[in-house]
Amino acid sequence: MISEPELIGAFGPDRTAEAVGGFDSDRKPPTGTGRGRGRGLLWAAAGALTASALWAAAVFAYGIGPAPRPDTHGYHLDARSCSTMRMTALTASVGERADAPGLVPGSIEHPALDTIECSMTLTAPKSSEDGYGWRYGLHVGLEAELHKETDPLPEFEARKEETRWGDGADRVEPVPGLGDRAYLLAVDESSSELRVVEGGAVITLTLSTTMDYAGSDEGREPPPVEPETPAAEPYHADLITDMREVMAQLKAG
Repeated sequence: MISEPELIGAFGPDRTAEAVGGFDSDRKPPTGTGRGRGRGLLWAAAGALTASALWAAAVFAYGIGPAPRPDTHGYHLDARSCSTMRMTALTASVGERADAPGLVPGSIEHPALDTIECSMTLTAPKSSEDGYGWRYGLHVGLEAELHKETDPLPEFEARKEETRWGDGADRVEPVPGLGDRAYLLAVDESSSELRVVEGGAVITLTLSTTMDYAGSDEGREPPPVEPETPAAEPYHADLITDMREVMAQLKAG
């Protein structure tokens, strides 16, 4: 049997004391030093493995650690994104475009977040033969955010009842089958919002009904009695249809 001192000094018969670290050849390490060192290395390795296993379990169970980036689903936002506001369904229901969709100042282009805001107006045909008179219209807005570093779903859910003006909505209804989650907010009788989150994309369409006197641009005074502003609710189905089109166009780039 090979003794422990032989194991410790088994560097070869021709090695001198200097070859093993400068110890005096007459000095020998205490019996059991090699075994104790081995136990220490084993305990250190076991401790590291245990710590790694506990950390992995914590990450899995409690979500500790960096969160994964949200899926952008192919969405792309830039200054040309306002052209996605075709509003085909709403235009067919109202009449015609009063103007082309325009980009609202304040867009963001950043490695973590892109945003755009656009608006346009739809109007009903003129209500009298001479081209003057009251007619109703719709103001439509598009707000889109593309979150590339953090998942917007928790904040989206937390603010689902808050309108873009910071007030609470009269009614909030989930819209199934649209993005990852979608809500339709009835802000008041004449205004509504449709919000959708899909991966890192948050898209909002706003709708407000208006009444306009067609002769105002030429200095004509409107009649003293203004008709009641139409309700927004009859346009909710068209708003959902147009949201699907906007989402598809934003993915197409």
